[in-house]
Amino acid sequence: MSSQPAVTDTASDRRRWIALAIVMTAAFMDLVDVTIVNIAIPSMERDLGASFGAIQWITAGYALAFAAGLITGGRLGDIYGRKRLFLIGISGFTLASALCGFAANEEMLVASRLLQGATAAMMVPQVLAIIHVTFPAHERGKVFGMFGAIIGLGAVSGPLLGALLTQWNLFGLEWRPIFLINLPVGIAGLILGRKFITESRAPKALKLDLVGVALVTLGLLMLIYPLTRGRELGWPLWGHLCMAGSLVVFAAFVVYEKRKTRKDGSPLVELSLFRVKSFAAGIAVQLTFGIACGIFFLVWTLYMQIGLGWSPLRAGLTGVPFSIAVSAAAGMSVQKLVPRFGRKVLQAGALTMAAGLLLYIWEAGRYGTAIHSWQMSLPLVVMGVGMGLIVAPLTDAVLSDVPREHSGSASGLINTTQQMGNALGLGLVSVVFFGSIDDRIAPSAVGKAFGDAFQSSLWWVVAVLAVIFLVMFALPARPKQHVEGADAGTEAVTEGPVDLEPALSH
Repeated sequence: MSSQPAVTDTASDRRRWIALAIVMTAAFMDLVDVTIVNIAIPSMERDLGASFGAIQWITAGYALAFAAGLITGGRLGDIYGRKRLFLIGISGFTLASALCGFAANEEMLVASRLLQGATAAMMVPQVLAIIHVTFPAHERGKVFGMFGAIIGLGAVSGPLLGALLTQWNLFGLEWRPIFLINLPVGIAGLILGRKFITESRAPKALKLDLVGVALVTLGLLMLIYPLTRGRELGWPLWGHLCMAGSLVVFAAFVVYEKRKTRKDGSPLVELSLFRVKSFAAGIAVQLTFGIACGIFFLVWTLYMQIGLGWSPLRAGLTGVPFSIAVSAAAGMSVQKLVPRFGRKVLQAGALTMAAGLLLYIWEAGRYGTAIHSWQMSLPLVVMGVGMGLIVAPLTDAVLSDVPREHSGSASGLINTTQQMGNALGLGLVSVVFFGSIDDRIAPSAVGKAFGDAFQSSLWWVVAVLAVIFLVMFALPARPKQHVEGADAGTEAVTEGPVDLEPALSH
């Protein structure tokens, strides 16, 4: 009789570790799917005859749908059950991946990517919440350490995996295997998740704010769509009116959210948070940093593969020193530097990243189309170190002065803002990169034209980083989150979604 509880405990222990493996695999799949796409974009352009506007939407569409749905996905999990939403999300993500892989034209691919982003927004917020309810407090440190390692692995392996799958051209499918690889993983996650994940709900779940979601999504579409299509269409009047109208929609969103707060206390965005100076500044940093990353990673891929004519594999391998530098600097900044130097570490990161960009601009101009991968290593490592010093401690710094009871909604808003910034940055590529390339360029001049456009784009990113450096002065000198992090982090998981994809994933 006495042995029965031990058997039950052992079975329960095995179930929760299997559940952990399932949700971590889903998080890894989502992260890889973001990083894997950029490297295959030139192949998509050739195979589908996709316009540059469509290429931007293949990446920006995912980020936009993901951003718009993140907070709602977390709320749905709280209300209807995290296991249920996770399974719905992974099913939708797998289906969307199949649609992406079998897309017959650019329109179908863009629509499938939008669906993929929306379903990821249902799946991703449940991951940390499931971990939180599955593991006791004393084990979460070890679990989140493993989780961080998975994120780092995804960031490094995504571009390489994308490069290999594209380069191998399996069964003559060109870029399509980068999406189709999700099918067996997603199906296995769905079957095992039904069996091993334990259902959970929030005791006091907030109501959904569907009007808020609709207004934010409409405002972003009105701003980003004309940016991505404007150049191709000759910057029509409706585009300018649409972008101006987006400001009206965002103003209506603020008015509605204030009314929703008074009515039932469950707005999509907790506007009172913006009265906290460090939070308002942090949101501005997240938005502008997302813009910088959105611009850089897309133009970098186009520069290497179209401008320099490099293979996907060579481009993917060129980025490895950058990914390693980000991961190494991120770990060091949180564990050793920020507790000692506080905000100065983030500001040093902005300056270091800008220095790497300036070095890259110089090298691209100095060596032209004859530049080698090894010559890019130094600027990429310097940039990677700078980015690592920013991405890891930024959330702690932003949440530092936020009241404990709002840490969940604040955390969700931070990550949603970063995704919105990323989508906006991808939209701006048509202005800062394609805007300096002649539509009727001769094939022999493509390399120089793309090289010049790349350098011009990097100057924009340097300017954005200068703004970020100045705004960072409004962050607290020494984030309190390092003292109170355990409790606040727990509440963030319980109350709202936390994005799994650091800036380096984009």
